[in-house]
Amino acid sequence: MAVPISIFVCVCLIALFLLVIKVKNFIGDLTVAAQSRRHLLIGKSSTLLRWFGLEALLEETNELIDRHNDYAETQIVQLRQLEAILASIQEAVIIFGKDREIEYANKSARKLFRQGEQLKGQRLESVLRSPNLIDYLSAHAKYPDYPLQQLSLKREGTLLWFEVSCARIRETSVTGDVSTLLVLHNITQLKQLEEMRRDFVANVSHELRTPITIIKGYTETLIEDNKALTAEKRVRFLEKIEKNTQRLHFLVEDLLLLLRLESRPDQIKLSVESLRQLLDEMFEDYNSRLDEEKQRMVLAFDEQVGKFAFDRFRIRQVFDNLIENVFRYATGFTEMLIEISYD
Repeated sequence: MAVPISIFVCVCLIALFLLVIKVKNFIGDLTVAAQSRRHLLIGKSSTLLRWFGLEALLEETNELIDRHNDYAETQIVQLRQLEAILASIQEAVIIFGKDREIEYANKSARKLFRQGEQLKGQRLESVLRSPNLIDYLSAHAKYPDYPLQQLSLKREGTLLWFEVSCARIRETSVTGDVSTLLVLHNITQLKQLEEMRRDFVANVSHELRTPITIIKGYTETLIEDNKALTAEKRVRFLEKIEKNTQRLHFLVEDLLLLLRLESRPDQIKLSVESLRQLLDEMFEDYNSRLDEEKQRMVLAFDEQVGKFAFDRFRIRQVFDNLIENVFRYATGFTEMLIEISYD
């Protein structure tokens, strides 16, 4: 019995409708899988997919999902490594966008500007509060090759100095947005050292000028008025010259000592020496400054102390300071005793 054409057409339409629904469901599942970055399993629909030529699309989509996941994982690892590096450095590092909204701030920056609190999402101006720094950022935005700048910031009543640098680190071709890396290198200690050095040079210049002026004045008087001066005055003038010469000597020795300490920080050169021989040599150097009738230097040295390893320069420096202080501050001493015992 022949099947009516209308029934056949209806069956075909129903079958086609079911196939469209299956394909639509497949495309929907594939879209969800791509959005969630997960594989879509073929299952029982493999024959149907193969028949429609969609199996290759599914395999390619799954492979793209794998590549994307691998890339995303690599990016996460690299970002964590970069964050760890930036967190460990002492410089304050801030990354901000075109609206100067902070995208990232390392540990040093958070500690410096917010006592460790998060800075992400805040406006740069509200955090830094430095017109000079904002002016520098504006200049750098116009001229990317703008040189490094030394700027000062006030924090909790303390003036801090920083060497500031910027760099563009990302540019999006669609929007044209640019992220900027701001690095603040703390040079406050260097600035303080420079100021101390200037003050030191000024003070030393003044200290040196005084004895030199006195020596010059008395020397000129002795030369120009030598015949008119009595013997008593000549002796007094010479004593003044000798006293200021000693003062000048102490100043020069202090300067040389600072120079040695600065050029050889924390360097100890050990050598096996005789401490007794070193002290004997020192006593000979100072004997000429003693009043032989009233003063004497005595060394009580334990013979059990033999040769041993020490830094000759630094040990000599210690004893020189001790003896110089006696001559400088205990001028009326009668006996200077240095006792070295074996313990």
